[in-house]
Amino acid sequence: MKSLQQFLPKYSIALAVVFIATVVFLITKGNSVDIEAGEVTYAELVQAIYATGFVEADAVANLSAEYSGTISAVGALEGQHVAAGQKIVEFNSPNPQLAVRQAKAAFAEQEALMKDNTLHSIRQKNLFREGAISRQEVDDAEKNRIQAEELLQQKALLLKMREDDLKKLTVRAPFSGTLTLQNVKEGDYVAAGTLIARVVDTSSYLVSVEVDELDVPRIRNGQAATVAFDAYPDKRLSAIVSRIVPQTDRITKTSKIYLTLVKPAGNIQAGMTATANIIYNTRQHALLVRKSSLFEENHQNYVWKIDNGRLKKQLIKQGASDMTFIEVVQGLKKGDKIALVPDKSLHEGLDVRIVPARKS
Repeated sequence: MKSLQQFLPKYSIALAVVFIATVVFLITKGNSVDIEAGEVTYAELVQAIYATGFVEADAVANLSAEYSGTISAVGALEGQHVAAGQKIVEFNSPNPQLAVRQAKAAFAEQEALMKDNTLHSIRQKNLFREGAISRQEVDDAEKNRIQAEELLQQKALLLKMREDDLKKLTVRAPFSGTLTLQNVKEGDYVAAGTLIARVVDTSSYLVSVEVDELDVPRIRNGQAATVAFDAYPDKRLSAIVSRIVPQTDRITKTSKIYLTLVKPAGNIQAGMTATANIIYNTRQHALLVRKSSLFEENHQNYVWKIDNGRLKKQLIKQGASDMTFIEVVQGLKKGDKIALVPDKSLHEGLDVRIVPARKS
């Protein structure tokens, strides 16, 4: 029994030590936190307007049949490159061919009448000099000659028009490019007005994007832009603002902006989806923090600053911003460390253990 009494005080003292150590540990642990931190630094801040749109060709020709007829020859197929003036399709049509024959006959008839009136006028002038006829008869003959000459000019013009119409039976490429549409074959009947082919100049692609009306005042011709295509997500191409359409859509509240690529883009196609960032301001030396580091209280912005290993709620005054970063114009300096994730459980005075930031 005596030995048990001697043992119990020692056991009680050990339990007390463990209890005190546990309490101290819990208090200490409850007053410390693991923090992902970042350092405030100077960097370039690029402000840009984000927009989406599509690739368009600046030069597009939709070629239609002027007359009804049957396809007699095919000179190029869909997807092929064509040169300016190259025959795409040719077809037969009786109407313009008949019109040319009629115009030629009318011209020949009027030409013969013109010759007769000219000879008659000459004869009348000779007879007038001999005193055989009156001045009025000479004037009448000359008047008929002039009228015949004017009619001949009209017939010649009409013949040229009909011959030009006949040329329209051959559909040619107005400029060099690629056929993005040509779906007729030899023997097909084509009605007047039917779209036969479409030629696209693939060297003059533009990117057409829709910009929110609130951002339009920031955009100027010549501004730099960066363009990405959904088909090539890893590529970034340089472009400039080349055209601003001065019209806002009433439904979408957007305006159309055209971007010209600085260098040929290679294998892109009309209709491809594109995204663009149009740069409207660049600050070369801005003190930056991530937007995600900020939290708001009473309409003021704060960050959790790590000061001598402890958290401190720091009021800041912000300046310009982009989609990721914000400029700090008051409240922080270069080299300050701040919490990257302002969790709601944080409070002033917490001891901080800085842990590596997770990759986003």
